[in-house]
Amino acid sequence: MASLRDLATEQSNPRSRNLDRVSTRRLLEIINAEDRTVPVAVGRCVPVLARVVEAVAARLKRGGRLFYIGAGTSGRLGCVDASEMPPTFGTDPNLVQGIMAGGLGALTKSKEGAEDDGLAGVKDIRARKVGRRDTVVGLSASGRARYVREALNEARRRGAFTACITCNPNSELIACANAALVAETGPEVVTGSTRMKAGTAQKLILNMLSTGVMVRLGRVKGNRMVDLQLKCEKLVERASNLVMDETGCSASKAAQALKASNGSVRKAVMLLRKQKRR
Repeated sequence: MASLRDLATEQSNPRSRNLDRVSTRRLLEIINAEDRTVPVAVGRCVPVLARVVEAVAARLKRGGRLFYIGAGTSGRLGCVDASEMPPTFGTDPNLVQGIMAGGLGALTKSKEGAEDDGLAGVKDIRARKVGRRDTVVGLSASGRARYVREALNEARRRGAFTACITCNPNSELIACANAALVAETGPEVVTGSTRMKAGTAQKLILNMLSTGVMVRLGRVKGNRMVDLQLKCEKLVERASNLVMDETGCSASKAAQALKASNGSVRKAVMLLRKQKRR
C-alpha cells in the first residue's frame, strides 16, 4: 500500500501554512481560493468521463444497474447522488444504488475502520448479485481504501464495467477499474482533510456522471426534468411550471393534466398537445 506521504492529497499546502494565525476573513479567502481550483481539475476528467457516461447508459438500457461504492466522505457522496435519482429523474430506486462501507449507519456516524475491510467490500458486491450488465463506480480520494479496491476487483471478476473516482495520480484504485476518473486536486487547506477539495471534486464528477447518463436515457428533454416525481409541494409546483412552459397552458389546465396523467410531466405535456391538435 502506498504511503500517505506519497499522496498529493496528504501533502502540506504552503498557501494555508499559517491558517490558525490569520483573520477569519483571510482564512475563508484562502479556502475559497483553493476551492476555485477544483473545477479545473475536474475539467481534465471530461474526456474519460464522457466514455464512462456512454458505457453506463448502454448497460442501463440493457437492464443493468449502477452502483456507487465508497467509504467515509466518498461513500456518503455516492449514496447522496444515488438517493437523488428517483425524485429527480423518476427512476426505480434499484437502478442507481449507493453502497457504504460500514452499512447505512455509517452515513451519519463515522466508522473509519470500515474502509480497511476488503472482505466486506467483496461481500457487498456479491450480496447485490452484480453481473455483466451492471456498472460499479468506486470512490476513494486517496485510493487506499481496501474496502473499495476489493469491491471493484470482485465486480470486475463478475464481468461488470468498473470505474473509479479518485484524486491522486498514483492511486491504487486505478488498477482496479476499467476507467479511472482522476481529479488531481492537490494538497488540502487542512492537511489530509479530503472532505474539502477532493470531496468537492468527487461531488462535481458524480453530478456530471449521473446527469449525463439520465440525459442519454431520455429522462431529460431539452433541460427539463420530465420524469420528476411529485413528492412534495415544491416538486408539484415545478412540474406545473414545466407543463405550462412547454404547452403555454394555464396553471389550472396544467394541474388537471398532471392529475389525469398520474403526476407525469411527460404524459401531461403529450395530453395537452394532443388536445390542441383536435
